[in-house]
Amino acid sequence: MLAAVVPAGLDAGRAPVRVGGETAYIDIAAPFATGLHQVDNPVFDRDGNLYVTYSGTRGQQVPVSIFRVRPNGTRETFSSGIVNPTSIAIDPEGKLYVSSRFEGIVYRVAQDGNVETFASDLGVACGLAFAGDGTLFVGDRSGTIFRVDRKGQATTFSTLPASVAAFHLAFGPDLALYVTGPTLSSYDSVYRIDASGTVTTRYSGFGRPQGVAFDPQGVLHVVEALAGVSGLYRLPPDGEPELVLAGPGLVGVAFDPLGGVVVTSNDTAYRLANRVIG
Repeated sequence: MLAAVVPAGLDAGRAPVRVGGETAYIDIAAPFATGLHQVDNPVFDRDGNLYVTYSGTRGQQVPVSIFRVRPNGTRETFSSGIVNPTSIAIDPEGKLYVSSRFEGIVYRVAQDGNVETFASDLGVACGLAFAGDGTLFVGDRSGTIFRVDRKGQATTFSTLPASVAAFHLAFGPDLALYVTGPTLSSYDSVYRIDASGTVTTRYSGFGRPQGVAFDPQGVLHVVEALAGVSGLYRLPPDGEPELVLAGPGLVGVAFDPLGGVVVTSNDTAYRLANRVIG
């Protein structure tokens, strides 16, 4: 593994590094959007627009709940009035949904930014992920994974250890749900939950795993937030995690329709320019 200190002011892209007379290349991510308060993954729509949140402190009513960032980096207000917007996801029809961990509600967001309640009584509603049939899965950080049908009716799908931060969810190409949720343990697991709700451990070596997402090739990526090893890791079907992007304080990850990647800290989204990880 090669680690390098990147000087301030470099543009995103590939940069050469001389190592023992040989030339290696590293990928550099540059700020794409700032002024955020992101606590989970951002999400891309089909047109390549990125949706990010300003979540705020518990119970805080902020001026803007969701920002939309155009492919050229222009950030614009998209939706307001949601207390503690936490996780966002897009259903198979392209509609945007956002959870409020304060209210225990998942809202459906119209194209003009107006919201309506889709499902409620979901505890500390955090991670969201849609199955291909439109079923929504919601992570309540107190330990419940809910399954929500198209009418907004929620039932308990599975249970996990309670999280001290948030559950983060991603639906895999194997039709299983993948979940992370930091606890007070020294090491936390990446969980796999099959269609029956049975929980198994996909990997147990991360110290504080958070955002999860699958790239266009179907490979799982996990954000490790533990100080000293913070970064984006590729978790291949076999073998150990591979560090693909290092950076302090990362919490979320999303792949755009072409396979490019954005990672977020609490306040900034970073993008790799014209680069596919996989």
